[in-house]
Amino acid sequence: MKAARYHGRRDLRVDDVERPQIEDGKALIEIEWCGICGSDLHEYLVGPRVIPTQENPHVLTGAVLPVTMGHEFCGRVSQVTANSKLQVGQPVMVDPRVFCSACPACDNGDTNICLQWGFLGYHSEDGGGYSEYVAVKEELCHVLPDSMPLSEAALIEPLTVARHALRKSGFDDYRDKNILILGGGPVGLAVIFVLKASGVGKLIVSEPTAKRQEQTTEFVDVVLNPKDVKVGDRCRDLTGGKGVDIVFDCAGIMPGLMDGMDALQRGGTYVNVAGWETECIIPMSHFMLKEIIFRASMSYTERDFKQTVDEYAAGKFKGFEKLVTARIALDDVVEKGFEELVNHKDEHVKIMVTPKKELLISR
Repeated sequence: MKAARYHGRRDLRVDDVERPQIEDGKALIEIEWCGICGSDLHEYLVGPRVIPTQENPHVLTGAVLPVTMGHEFCGRVSQVTANSKLQVGQPVMVDPRVFCSACPACDNGDTNICLQWGFLGYHSEDGGGYSEYVAVKEELCHVLPDSMPLSEAALIEPLTVARHALRKSGFDDYRDKNILILGGGPVGLAVIFVLKASGVGKLIVSEPTAKRQEQTTEFVDVVLNPKDVKVGDRCRDLTGGKGVDIVFDCAGIMPGLMDGMDALQRGGTYVNVAGWETECIIPMSHFMLKEIIFRASMSYTERDFKQTVDEYAAGKFKGFEKLVTARIALDDVVEKGFEELVNHKDEHVKIMVTPKKELLISR
């Protein structure tokens, strides 16, 4: 089968590889769509950072590069083993995580922070979403309603990241909260949609790029360009002088963090959702003097995934499909996917990849 494998920095190749084999407890999924994640792009440009090397195999799977990338994927069940609860042909969304199920974190149900955490698409020899087939543990396959288009279902994964971020914020009710979101990319938009589905007060987004400002405007109260305005001052203007209650950082850059800390009211909560390429340095002038609560959110758990699939199936995220700015074939994943994002990132929010060219023709 065809699979886009990471061989090293800026070296992603569509190779011919053996189709994954399944064993008891796993199913073979024929992939229809996989999204290109910001984490994938970071790894492509500056890795290997997350992807294991020959010198440092993944401690749980033993995987080393080259690995098949892609973790935001959905498809249909192609093959199962005896006594499987899945049926061939069923549409599924895949929870792509790898975890040990035996460490203290897993025992507590916090499988997202497993001591040996990993993802299909980075840390597994069972494949990833930029391919034709992937082998997946059955319990990580969420069966979807036949009425749900698989062309949209891969968007469930970033929504699940957002769902977990809300859970980790420490708040149960957002209806009277003023919230600032740093970054209007895929995860920032996902946080917006999950907040709106949960009920929220005022939503403010800080986003410097024109395309993402345009994508975000119809879903929030105010979009600020941090290049043109002082974000903290504008947030205080919009909240009667006190500042926002919560910041969700979906950008992961120091200028954004400084803006977010400035915009927070005293005693406010800062939730970091982004993966940072550099060290995160907390400005004590805001952090200590305001007694800011700083929280981190790491991927998601089974509970988050199931809740998000159920909410998506119930129609709670209508409009989120507008996130998709391009759809491409697997053969074109390097030039029309990764290199397109490198060269024209501001023109895109989410690029979707399919190994089935007929799906592109049908659209």
